[in-house]
Amino acid sequence: MRYISTRGQSDPVPLSAAVERGLAPDGGLYVPEAYPPIAPEALDGAETLAEVAERLLAPFFAGDVLAPALGAICREAFTVPVPLRDLRDRTAVLELFHGPTAAFKDVGARFLAALMSRLDGGDARPLTILVATSGDTGGAVAAAFHGRPGVEVAVLYPAGMVSPRQEKQLTAWGGNVRAFAVRGAFDDCQRLVKAAMADPALRAARRLSSANSINVGRLLPQMAYYAWAAREYVRRHGAEPGFVIPSGNLGNAAAALWARRAGLPIRQVVMATNANRAIAAFAAGGAWAAHPTVATLASAMDVGDPSNMERIFHLFGGHEPARAALCAEQVDDDEIRRVIREGESRWGTVWDPHTATAIAARERLGGSDWIVVATAHPAKFEAVVEPLVGHEIPIPPELQRLLGRPSHAEPLEPTLDAFRAALEGESEGR
Repeated sequence: MRYISTRGQSDPVPLSAAVERGLAPDGGLYVPEAYPPIAPEALDGAETLAEVAERLLAPFFAGDVLAPALGAICREAFTVPVPLRDLRDRTAVLELFHGPTAAFKDVGARFLAALMSRLDGGDARPLTILVATSGDTGGAVAAAFHGRPGVEVAVLYPAGMVSPRQEKQLTAWGGNVRAFAVRGAFDDCQRLVKAAMADPALRAARRLSSANSINVGRLLPQMAYYAWAAREYVRRHGAEPGFVIPSGNLGNAAAALWARRAGLPIRQVVMATNANRAIAAFAAGGAWAAHPTVATLASAMDVGDPSNMERIFHLFGGHEPARAALCAEQVDDDEIRRVIREGESRWGTVWDPHTATAIAARERLGGSDWIVVATAHPAKFEAVVEPLVGHEIPIPPELQRLLGRPSHAEPLEPTLDAFRAALEGESEGR
């Protein structure tokens, strides 16, 4: 298996090179050159998520130096439970928030860390992982890479635009993890990471890679939980499910679409978005365009220019085929509040603001056989959730331990010069 750029101007590379580079030299995102069909019997006997992942991902690792380590990588990474819980109205919820930072990003970040720790290429320089985050990715990456020898992590987040508990998860690590509070929106953070990855001076001085969903190593493991959940739903109910996915930068939705293309029993993929309208406006017939970022209750989805749309266009062969294939539902803050307020009475569950967007979309869609993807624990957004439900939300033990750690973040102007200086240790206070 080789990996190609969505922009078609870079040479194909093996998986390990695509993961270590993060971004292709032409500025595009790496994608598999093909999506090998997964025969139903290929997953027979695979019961755990790690077992499903190893079999599903074997063709995507084929021929790479990391192929012999795939089983070990899966066993190391896929230890976080991902329960599929049946609700009412032929609806289930896939809970992806049982990892160390109580968000779905833990799954992909742990896999990426297990994979990258096996890459050194004979280069003595430490590997510098750059990650832009709208709230959850940075914490998951920090947790996955913290304390790993030979790896440095730089987390960029939009100052004042994440919840207090999210910010604690980004800033409470120290050691090999540095947090930068960027004076701008998430799209500024994402732009800085892409610019740094393409900067010749930085690339000459450091081994740079990214742990955002621009890195193909983040999306491959996310395919696995869709494969596992779809098979489990078919076993229980005898019907192919559709997935309703809270969507911001579109890495999670792109992984579901890849799994569907590979032949997994996924009827449909629906993207639930907040008031950031780029995806919904395009699906409704508008031209594809970036939009100014709008701050919402579902802050981790506040993305005006989703990077992974480039992968979706490549998957379907252009803008018009992609538009015909996409389904998106836009949900505003008032509806998010309503869903959270009614969650316990209607669904028997307290929802976080992001999962609430998916529940709102599922309620609109009607019908049956839907899996709603729950991407974060409601305790991460207590300032939003608790006033609406009228009681405190118990904090998961791992999150509680993290909240007790000291925090430190470095302020950063949203320019490549400022980021380059910070990485080189020239920022104020270093």
